[in-house]
Amino acid sequence: MKRQRVVVKIGSSSLTDPKGGLCHDKLFDHVEAIAYLKQLGHDVILITSGAVAAGFGPLGYPARPTTIAGKQAAAAVGQSLLMQAYSSAFAQFGFTAAQLLLTRGDFYSRERFRNLFATITTLLENGAVPIINENDSVSIEELTFGDNDMLSALVAGFLHADALILLTDINGLYDANPKTDPQAKKYAFLPHITDEMIEAAGGSSSAVGTGGMRSKLLAARKALSFGVSVFIGTGRGKEKLADILEGKGDGTYIGAPFPKQMQMHKQWIAYHAPVAGTITIDSGAEEALLVRGKSLLPAGVTAVSGNFHAMDVVDVVNEKGMTIGRGQVYYAADDLEKVKGRPSEEARQYSYLHRPEVIHRDNWVTLRKESVSK
Repeated sequence: MKRQRVVVKIGSSSLTDPKGGLCHDKLFDHVEAIAYLKQLGHDVILITSGAVAAGFGPLGYPARPTTIAGKQAAAAVGQSLLMQAYSSAFAQFGFTAAQLLLTRGDFYSRERFRNLFATITTLLENGAVPIINENDSVSIEELTFGDNDMLSALVAGFLHADALILLTDINGLYDANPKTDPQAKKYAFLPHITDEMIEAAGGSSSAVGTGGMRSKLLAARKALSFGVSVFIGTGRGKEKLADILEGKGDGTYIGAPFPKQMQMHKQWIAYHAPVAGTITIDSGAEEALLVRGKSLLPAGVTAVSGNFHAMDVVDVVNEKGMTIGRGQVYYAADDLEKVKGRPSEEARQYSYLHRPEVIHRDNWVTLRKESVSK
């Protein structure tokens, strides 16, 4: 098997005992499987939940707290306990565990985005296991969004992973709830995720987790958009992750012939950068962008909305009001308002570094698949 970069996400239900406390036997089972993958030569990045589940008992709560403040306090206690357990377990196999606590803001800032990529890449080059969790003590997104499912998809995308493995307490996706419907049939493979599947998916089945199949389907769809294949399921033992990579996993494989992975800069523009405004363009500029692979020039701009600065990211809409793409702009909004519709040579004096383009092709991402007619 060729060397692969694999992101493994472990949910709370796969780490805790029936009372909601951290189960060291379950944790060790996961660590042993990750260590085996690394021994086979693969790069592995672990996205782990479990900080709240590990911390609410020692903090004195009889069950998982329901308030945001209670969850964040439990996470503050539990994160260190969780990392102690991981560090001790990985050390038994000769691997060093490295902790990274993230918030969604780390994906919005281009500088932090690039620094994060460099840090994780360096850790992998030195044989460490990056262990990532959302910073639950200061961020409420993991506590309300889906047990790190979407975070794992974002990490898999920007690291150009070959596979995202979402380990859960159910062995894959079914056409009905297998816990209530004995006739439910499991999907061994899905080429894509539809809106109907997401609407039909329920919430979390676990009292100690926040994720459910809906959040996993949303994460899978996001990962697929990055060109990352996905597995959702379960497993036990040292070889469970290796089996999943070889197509023998107990769960559901999701994907199709995967598209070429995005360059990191364009991925940041498309999915992470805050959008500061909107530019409306005419049909000629739309054709140039979508059909002829050209940059956007001032002559094709018909309207400007928002108070953006040069090098901010903006949405680009056509004459029908449809968003066709997104890009990093060389003009501030006020300056672009002055030069919209004008030739590039007249307009470039107002742009960043006197560039003739409003959005250069290298800073452009198409968000609409279909082409316009000539």
